[in-house]
Amino acid sequence: QRVQPVAGTGGALPANGGTLDLEFEAIRRGIASFDRLWLRWQGPFGLVWNQVMLPVERKVAVLPNVNSARDEAITLLQRSALADGHAQKRAGQGREFEALKDYQPGMGRRMIDWKRSARHGKLLAREFRIEENNNIVLAIDSGRLMCEPVDGVPKVDRAVTAALLSAFIALKGGDLVSLFSFDARPRVSSGAVRGSPSFTMIQKRAAEIDYSTEETNFTLALTTLSAKLDRRSLVIVFTDFVDPISAELMLRTVGRLTERHLVLF
Repeated sequence: QRVQPVAGTGGALPANGGTLDLEFEAIRRGIASFDRLWLRWQGPFGLVWNQVMLPVERKVAVLPNVNSARDEAITLLQRSALADGHAQKRAGQGREFEALKDYQPGMGRRMIDWKRSARHGKLLAREFRIEENNNIVLAIDSGRLMCEPVDGVPKVDRAVTAALLSAFIALKGGDLVSLFSFDARPRVSSGAVRGSPSFTMIQKRAAEIDYSTEETNFTLALTTLSAKLDRRSLVIVFTDFVDPISAELMLRTVGRLTERHLVLF
């Protein structure tokens, strides 16, 4: 059950026609389905009543509450911003070449460009910057173990919140982000998107991640994911396991995935 009617909602339609608003409140993340609508009205003398059933077939996405994640993401982004609001250039922390500069005491020897230093007759060091345009995959396990509650909240919901926090920051930083979920087989696959406006789409796809009673098949899920990736990616897997057999199968599959991609749990 995703939604429940608000106390006092409903009532009788006005005798001269009109509309009636029905209010519901969301109680759980997911896709709420409204299949049928029942209408009942009394006869002119109040002795009998008629009832009809109308098909509705409406689905409404109950989106995850991301207020806390959004606030935390903004706080993290502000740490790397200057006072005037522009993004700060974080040099020396990445792998993309930025510029050459004079070698200063305290710099690592690996930063020295020996060929150019010999050509110019002085020590020159390479300066790097943070990479952008990375491909980040948020892979969420929605199997049986992940649907068990911790302090009243299913672990998969905690994973969704953490994934949305990561997506918000990555999209703000100019990276490509995709969402992928799985249990016994792959479920949600959003495809890679870019830019802050795409966060709404990621949020809606996160609502499609359902609660499952099936055991997780890491081999099928991660093999399918690997086949979808056509460029080196950072794959963040949100999962849980308690027995060594599942862990061994998962690590065996991850071993093949790490030949080309960086995998985090």
